[in-house]
Amino acid sequence: MSPAPQLPLALRYPPDQRLEAFVAAPDGALAQVRALAEVAQSDWLYLAGPAGVGKTHLALAACAAAEAVGRSAAYVPVRAAAGRMRDALEAFDTHALVALDGLDAIAGEREDEVALFDFHNRARSAGIAVLYTATVSPDALTLALPDLRSRLQQCTRIVLAPLDDAGRRDVLRDRAQRRGLMLDDAAIDWLLRRQGRDLATLTGLLDVLDRASLAAQRRITVPFLKETLGAR
Repeated sequence: MSPAPQLPLALRYPPDQRLEAFVAAPDGALAQVRALAEVAQSDWLYLAGPAGVGKTHLALAACAAAEAVGRSAAYVPVRAAAGRMRDALEAFDTHALVALDGLDAIAGEREDEVALFDFHNRARSAGIAVLYTATVSPDALTLALPDLRSRLQQCTRIVLAPLDDAGRRDVLRDRAQRRGLMLDDAAIDWLLRRQGRDLATLTGLLDVLDRASLAAQRRITVPFLKETLGAR
């Protein structure tokens, strides 16, 4: 059987999920992620923070940055691999960068933890760069394998915090501009007030608004938002 064709970079890693599109990163964090993606033998990273702070964004962005300079990368949503981590991770032994997103999904599952521990050691020996993400620090993960915790603690840790409303406005404005949309402050305030503050939901609405605005040949104003999203 011939190997599956490689997807173009833009399809594997959505254009919103790039390092330059990340808003309000901790000082030095983006440089650390870029170094891990682009430079061999950089410090491994462990990104910690609650849901919605951008861990997946940075994991995908690291993979995109690596492939942009010709390094092979793999993004692994850990929840999807839970229960079969050994088989999943063996497929990535030849990659330059592996991003493992969501370690919480296998915390307490000893077989998966052993598989991750073994992969961690293989990756160190092979010079593979690794980026981990989880909602909490290695110390707070409910791991069954103390040796895995000690390995994770050796990574450079970046703690991500939730954005305030000003940061959410910046993200929405940036994501809209990348789609060729103009959102004024009144429209952004209406979205935050009426559609919630979850950024994944809000940025997903931009695609809806893009199509609706194009079909109606109208600017995105508060009246247009009320007509298009008022029932949501």
